[in-house]
Amino acid sequence: MIRAYSQRLTNPYYGQIQIAESERARAVSMDCETWEIHFLHDIIRTDNLAGNRPTRGYRRAAVVDHSQLKTLSQQSATESGAIDERILELIHFLAEASLPFPAKDIYEYWLLDHKDESPLALIFSCAEAEQMASFPDRPEWTALPAAVLPVDATDDEKQRSEAPVNYRLEQLVAARASQYPRARWFTRRAHESDSFPALLVREDWQEEFQHQLCQRYLERQAPRLLMLHWLTHEERKRLELAAKTNVVEVQRFYPLYPDVADKKLMNAMRVEARLRGASEKQSSLHKRRDGIHYL
Repeated sequence: MIRAYSQRLTNPYYGQIQIAESERARAVSMDCETWEIHFLHDIIRTDNLAGNRPTRGYRRAAVVDHSQLKTLSQQSATESGAIDERILELIHFLAEASLPFPAKDIYEYWLLDHKDESPLALIFSCAEAEQMASFPDRPEWTALPAAVLPVDATDDEKQRSEAPVNYRLEQLVAARASQYPRARWFTRRAHESDSFPALLVREDWQEEFQHQLCQRYLERQAPRLLMLHWLTHEERKRLELAAKTNVVEVQRFYPLYPDVADKKLMNAMRVEARLRGASEKQSSLHKRRDGIHYL
């Protein structure tokens, strides 16, 4: 039986990764253009704490284009004989699957605000309670680096040779958590959103320049944030407006948007992306594995 779900890929937040998992393998994708196939295998531990008992892990085995799924799933037994049966099982499932998969990562590890210990920024999330122990006890939030998410600098920032917006927001978050930062795990359901930042980092900053810095980062990240489940209609509409300046990324991630607030605007952005040749000429950033190897 195949278990299909999605979860946020952090830290930092890259997006909502799609996972189809069998007893022996899994397929993962960040954009549903390509699927990485990972085989489950034993990892032999030699440290005393593990008692020399094997643990389970995944290793990358193959990459399959989403456009090839139907063709591969319809091949005869003779034609598909050269393909590992673990891969075929996942291919048959993915060829008929509806995307995006439901979000299951209800266990969340948040950096806390020093003043009131409320959630400040999401560090990790996972779908199973027993997975929490496998994450490092590290109360540090990381912004998506400028190499992956370039945020345009103002003329003044260029003149002053300012650090990227991403790094400066990271510093602001760290300062708000204090020099002795704390983080804790929460179990959260879809309706329990009032106490948690909808866009994964607090937006209520004291100084206007801090607020603007945060907004610039979130607006640039909008095409990825639209993959989030549990956003309100107004939050989604706000992100769609912000995403207008990055239509190529919208086109890339659109299959993983669980909802659309303004269908007319979304269609216009996708048309613009196609006119730019987004589906034919991908940039080097577009082809990145986007942190899947950290999963």
